[in-house]
Amino acid sequence: MTSGTLKIALVASVALNLFAVGVAATLMVTGVQVEKPVEAHHRQPPAGSAMMLIGELDPAVRGRVRETLRASALVARPDFEEARQKRREAARIASSDTFDGGRVTALLARSRAAELRGRARLEADAVALLGTLEPADRKALSEILTRRGRGIARDQARDTDPAN
Repeated sequence: MTSGTLKIALVASVALNLFAVGVAATLMVTGVQVEKPVEAHHRQPPAGSAMMLIGELDPAVRGRVRETLRASALVARPDFEEARQKRREAARIASSDTFDGGRVTALLARSRAAELRGRARLEADAVALLGTLEPADRKALSEILTRRGRGIARDQARDTDPAN
C-alpha cells in the first residue's frame, strides 16, 4: 500500500467510527426519551387519586362512574380556566409599572368566585353520583369529596406538619 492509499483508508476509518459513535449516541438518547412516555403510560395512578379510587369500584359501575366524573369535569372546566385567567391577569397588573390595587383585588375576587363555581359544580355532581352507588362503592368513592385540587400532597403535608 502506498502512503496515499493508507491515508485515505485511515480517514475513511475515522469517518466511519465517528458516524458509528454518532448513531450510538443518538440511539441512547432517543431510547431514553421513548422509554419515559412508555413508563408513564404504564405507571399506576398516584395513591388516593380519583382514578385509583375508581379502580376500587365494582367493575360493573366503573365505566359509568368514570364517564360521569369526566363529563362533570368538562362542564366545570370553563370556570377553572376563567379562574386561572383572572389570576394571571391580576399577577400581570400587580407586576406592571402602573399598579392598580383595586383592579388586582377585583380580579382575584372574580378568580375565587369562578373557582368556587367550578368546585360547587364538581361537588354537586359527585354527590348526585354517590347517591346512585351501592354502599360499598359509595364508601370507596366518597374520598373524592376530600380532594382539594392539584395541591393535595402539599396541603396534606402542611396539615400534618406540627410546625404549621
